[in-house]
This record gives sequence, structure tokens and C-alpha cells, in this order.
Amino acid sequence: MSESGSTQRMGRVMMILAWVAGLSLAVIWFSGVEERRLNPNQQPESATTERGVEVRLESNPQGHYLVGGEINGQEVTFLLDTGATFVAVPANVADRLGLQRGRRIAVSTANGTADSFTTRIGTLQLGAIRLQDVNAGIVPGMDGEEILLGMSALRQLDFTQRGGELILRQQR
Repeated sequence: MSESGSTQRMGRVMMILAWVAGLSLAVIWFSGVEERRLNPNQQPESATTERGVEVRLESNPQGHYLVGGEINGQEVTFLLDTGATFVAVPANVADRLGLQRGRRIAVSTANGTADSFTTRIGTLQLGAIRLQDVNAGIVPGMDGEEILLGMSALRQLDFTQRGGELILRQQR
């Protein structure tokens, strides 16, 4: 094979590698766009006012409020659910967070009755809002990674919804 043929083959290989790299970067970028669309509150901004600490959340296209936060210093995603009695943590997420299972209880869900285990969250954080010693439940049958932020946490806050915005406020 001539030097010219070898150079042409190398050029084709480099072109294919460039296309693969470009397509890979496009997939990564577009997956980030989709993630931000589904959860526009990945890193919520906080404001301190004379009334307390406020966090403003934007609803996603489905009208839900997802927000990035922390449990015991570890990053999680919350789905606000005023219909949930307590903070509901999928079992796989609870295991990752090191949450301890307490007593078994039966809980009512949209899909019927399910088993759950009581637990306590030492620190729950949304932006600059910080809650201590929050009642929660570990729910083995719950799919996904989102933690339902129920009333055991939300009743400690004031919240107001207008249009597609929800304001959470922790009083001083």
C-alpha cells in the first residue's frame, strides 16, 4: 500500500472518530437540556428577607415542582407533594443515604396500601432552607430517585403558589 493510501485511510478514521465525538457531545448536551426542563430547580436560589429565608421554584412542563436539595449532606431530588403525609423516600435512595429503617407501617397511596418503614432525617435542605429531625418513611415499592417532599417537612414552611411559581419560606 502506498503512503498516499495509508494517509487517506488514516484521514477517514480520524473523520469517523470526529463524528463519533461530536455526536457523543451532542447527546450529553441534549440530555442536560432535558434534565433542566424536567427539573428547572436543580440548584435553587435563596433570598433572605425580613420575614425569613425564601426559595422560589418554577414548575416543570407537567406542573410539578422538582427541586435539588440535600438529605444529611447528600444530594437528592425532591418532588413536592402536599398530598403526602410525610417525606417518602424510595428504598434504594434510603439505602444510598444510609437512612435507618424503623418500625413497619402501612401507608395509603394512590395505588392502594403499601408497606413502609419509619425513619428520621437529621438534616433536610432546600437552598438555604434547612430543616432538622424530619419524620419520613422508607417505601420499598416506590420507584425512581425522587423523594416525595410531604407535609412532615412542608408544614414547617409557609408556601405560596402563583401561576407556575412556588415560594417556600422558612420563618426566622
